[in-house]
Amino acid sequence: MSDEPSKVPQHVAVIMDGNGRWAKARGWPRLKGHQEGAKSLRAILRACRDHGVKYLTVYAFSSENWIRPKAEVSGLMSLLKTFLRKQEFELHENKVRLRMIGQMADLPGAVQQELQRVMAATAHYPDHHLILALSYGSRAEITAACRQIARKAKAGTLDPEKITDATVAQHLYLPDVPDPDLLIRTSGEMRISNFLLWQISYAELYVTPVLWPDFREPEFAAALADYAGRHRRFGDIK
Repeated sequence: MSDEPSKVPQHVAVIMDGNGRWAKARGWPRLKGHQEGAKSLRAILRACRDHGVKYLTVYAFSSENWIRPKAEVSGLMSLLKTFLRKQEFELHENKVRLRMIGQMADLPGAVQQELQRVMAATAHYPDHHLILALSYGSRAEITAACRQIARKAKAGTLDPEKITDATVAQHLYLPDVPDPDLLIRTSGEMRISNFLLWQISYAELYVTPVLWPDFREPEFAAALADYAGRHRRFGDIK
C-alpha cells in the first residue's frame, strides 16, 4: 500500500466570505447575500458527498459577528433556523451527521432547540459530517481547553509534565474529528479570522476571489484539483 496521502481531502474547512459584498454589488440588502450563500452551502455539501469528502466545517457565524447591526444578526439567526429545517431531509437522505462548534448558549433559544433537534436526529450517521461553527472563535476554544487541563492538573488527575499536543487536542470542541486537510477562503481575503487555529496547523490553504454566493460545485472541484496537485510534507523534506 502506498504511503502517499490521499488526493481527496478527508476534511475540508471553509471560511464563507463575501455575502455582503455580493449583495451590495447588486444593490440588494445584505441578507439577500446570506440567503444566496445558504444555497452555496447546500451545493458544497452535495459536492462533498460526490467527491468523497467526509467532513465539512463551515464558519457560519463568528463570536465577533455579534457586533453587526441587530437587524442583520436577527436575519442571520432566522436564516439559520430555516436552513436547518429545509436541510434536514437532505441530511437524512445522504446520511450526514450535523454537528456544531462554538458557544451554543449565545444563540437564540429557538435556534438552539432546532440545532439540538437536528443534531440528535442525525447523530447515528457515522461517515459524513457537516460541522457548523456558530458563535465560534478559535482563541476561546483553545482557552477553554487550557482551563479544563488546568483544572485536572490542579485536582491532581493530570501530571503537568505529561501534557502534550494530543492532550490539548483532546480538550477541544470535537476531539474525534480529524484536523482539516484543506482550508478554503472565498472573496480573496488573506486572513484566517480566528478560525480553527490549532486544527489547521498543517492544512493546505486555498484562497479564491470568488464570493461565497457564487462558489458552487465547479469552484469546489477546482479547489480539490489544486489540493490534489500539492505535495504535503508535514515538516519533512521529501
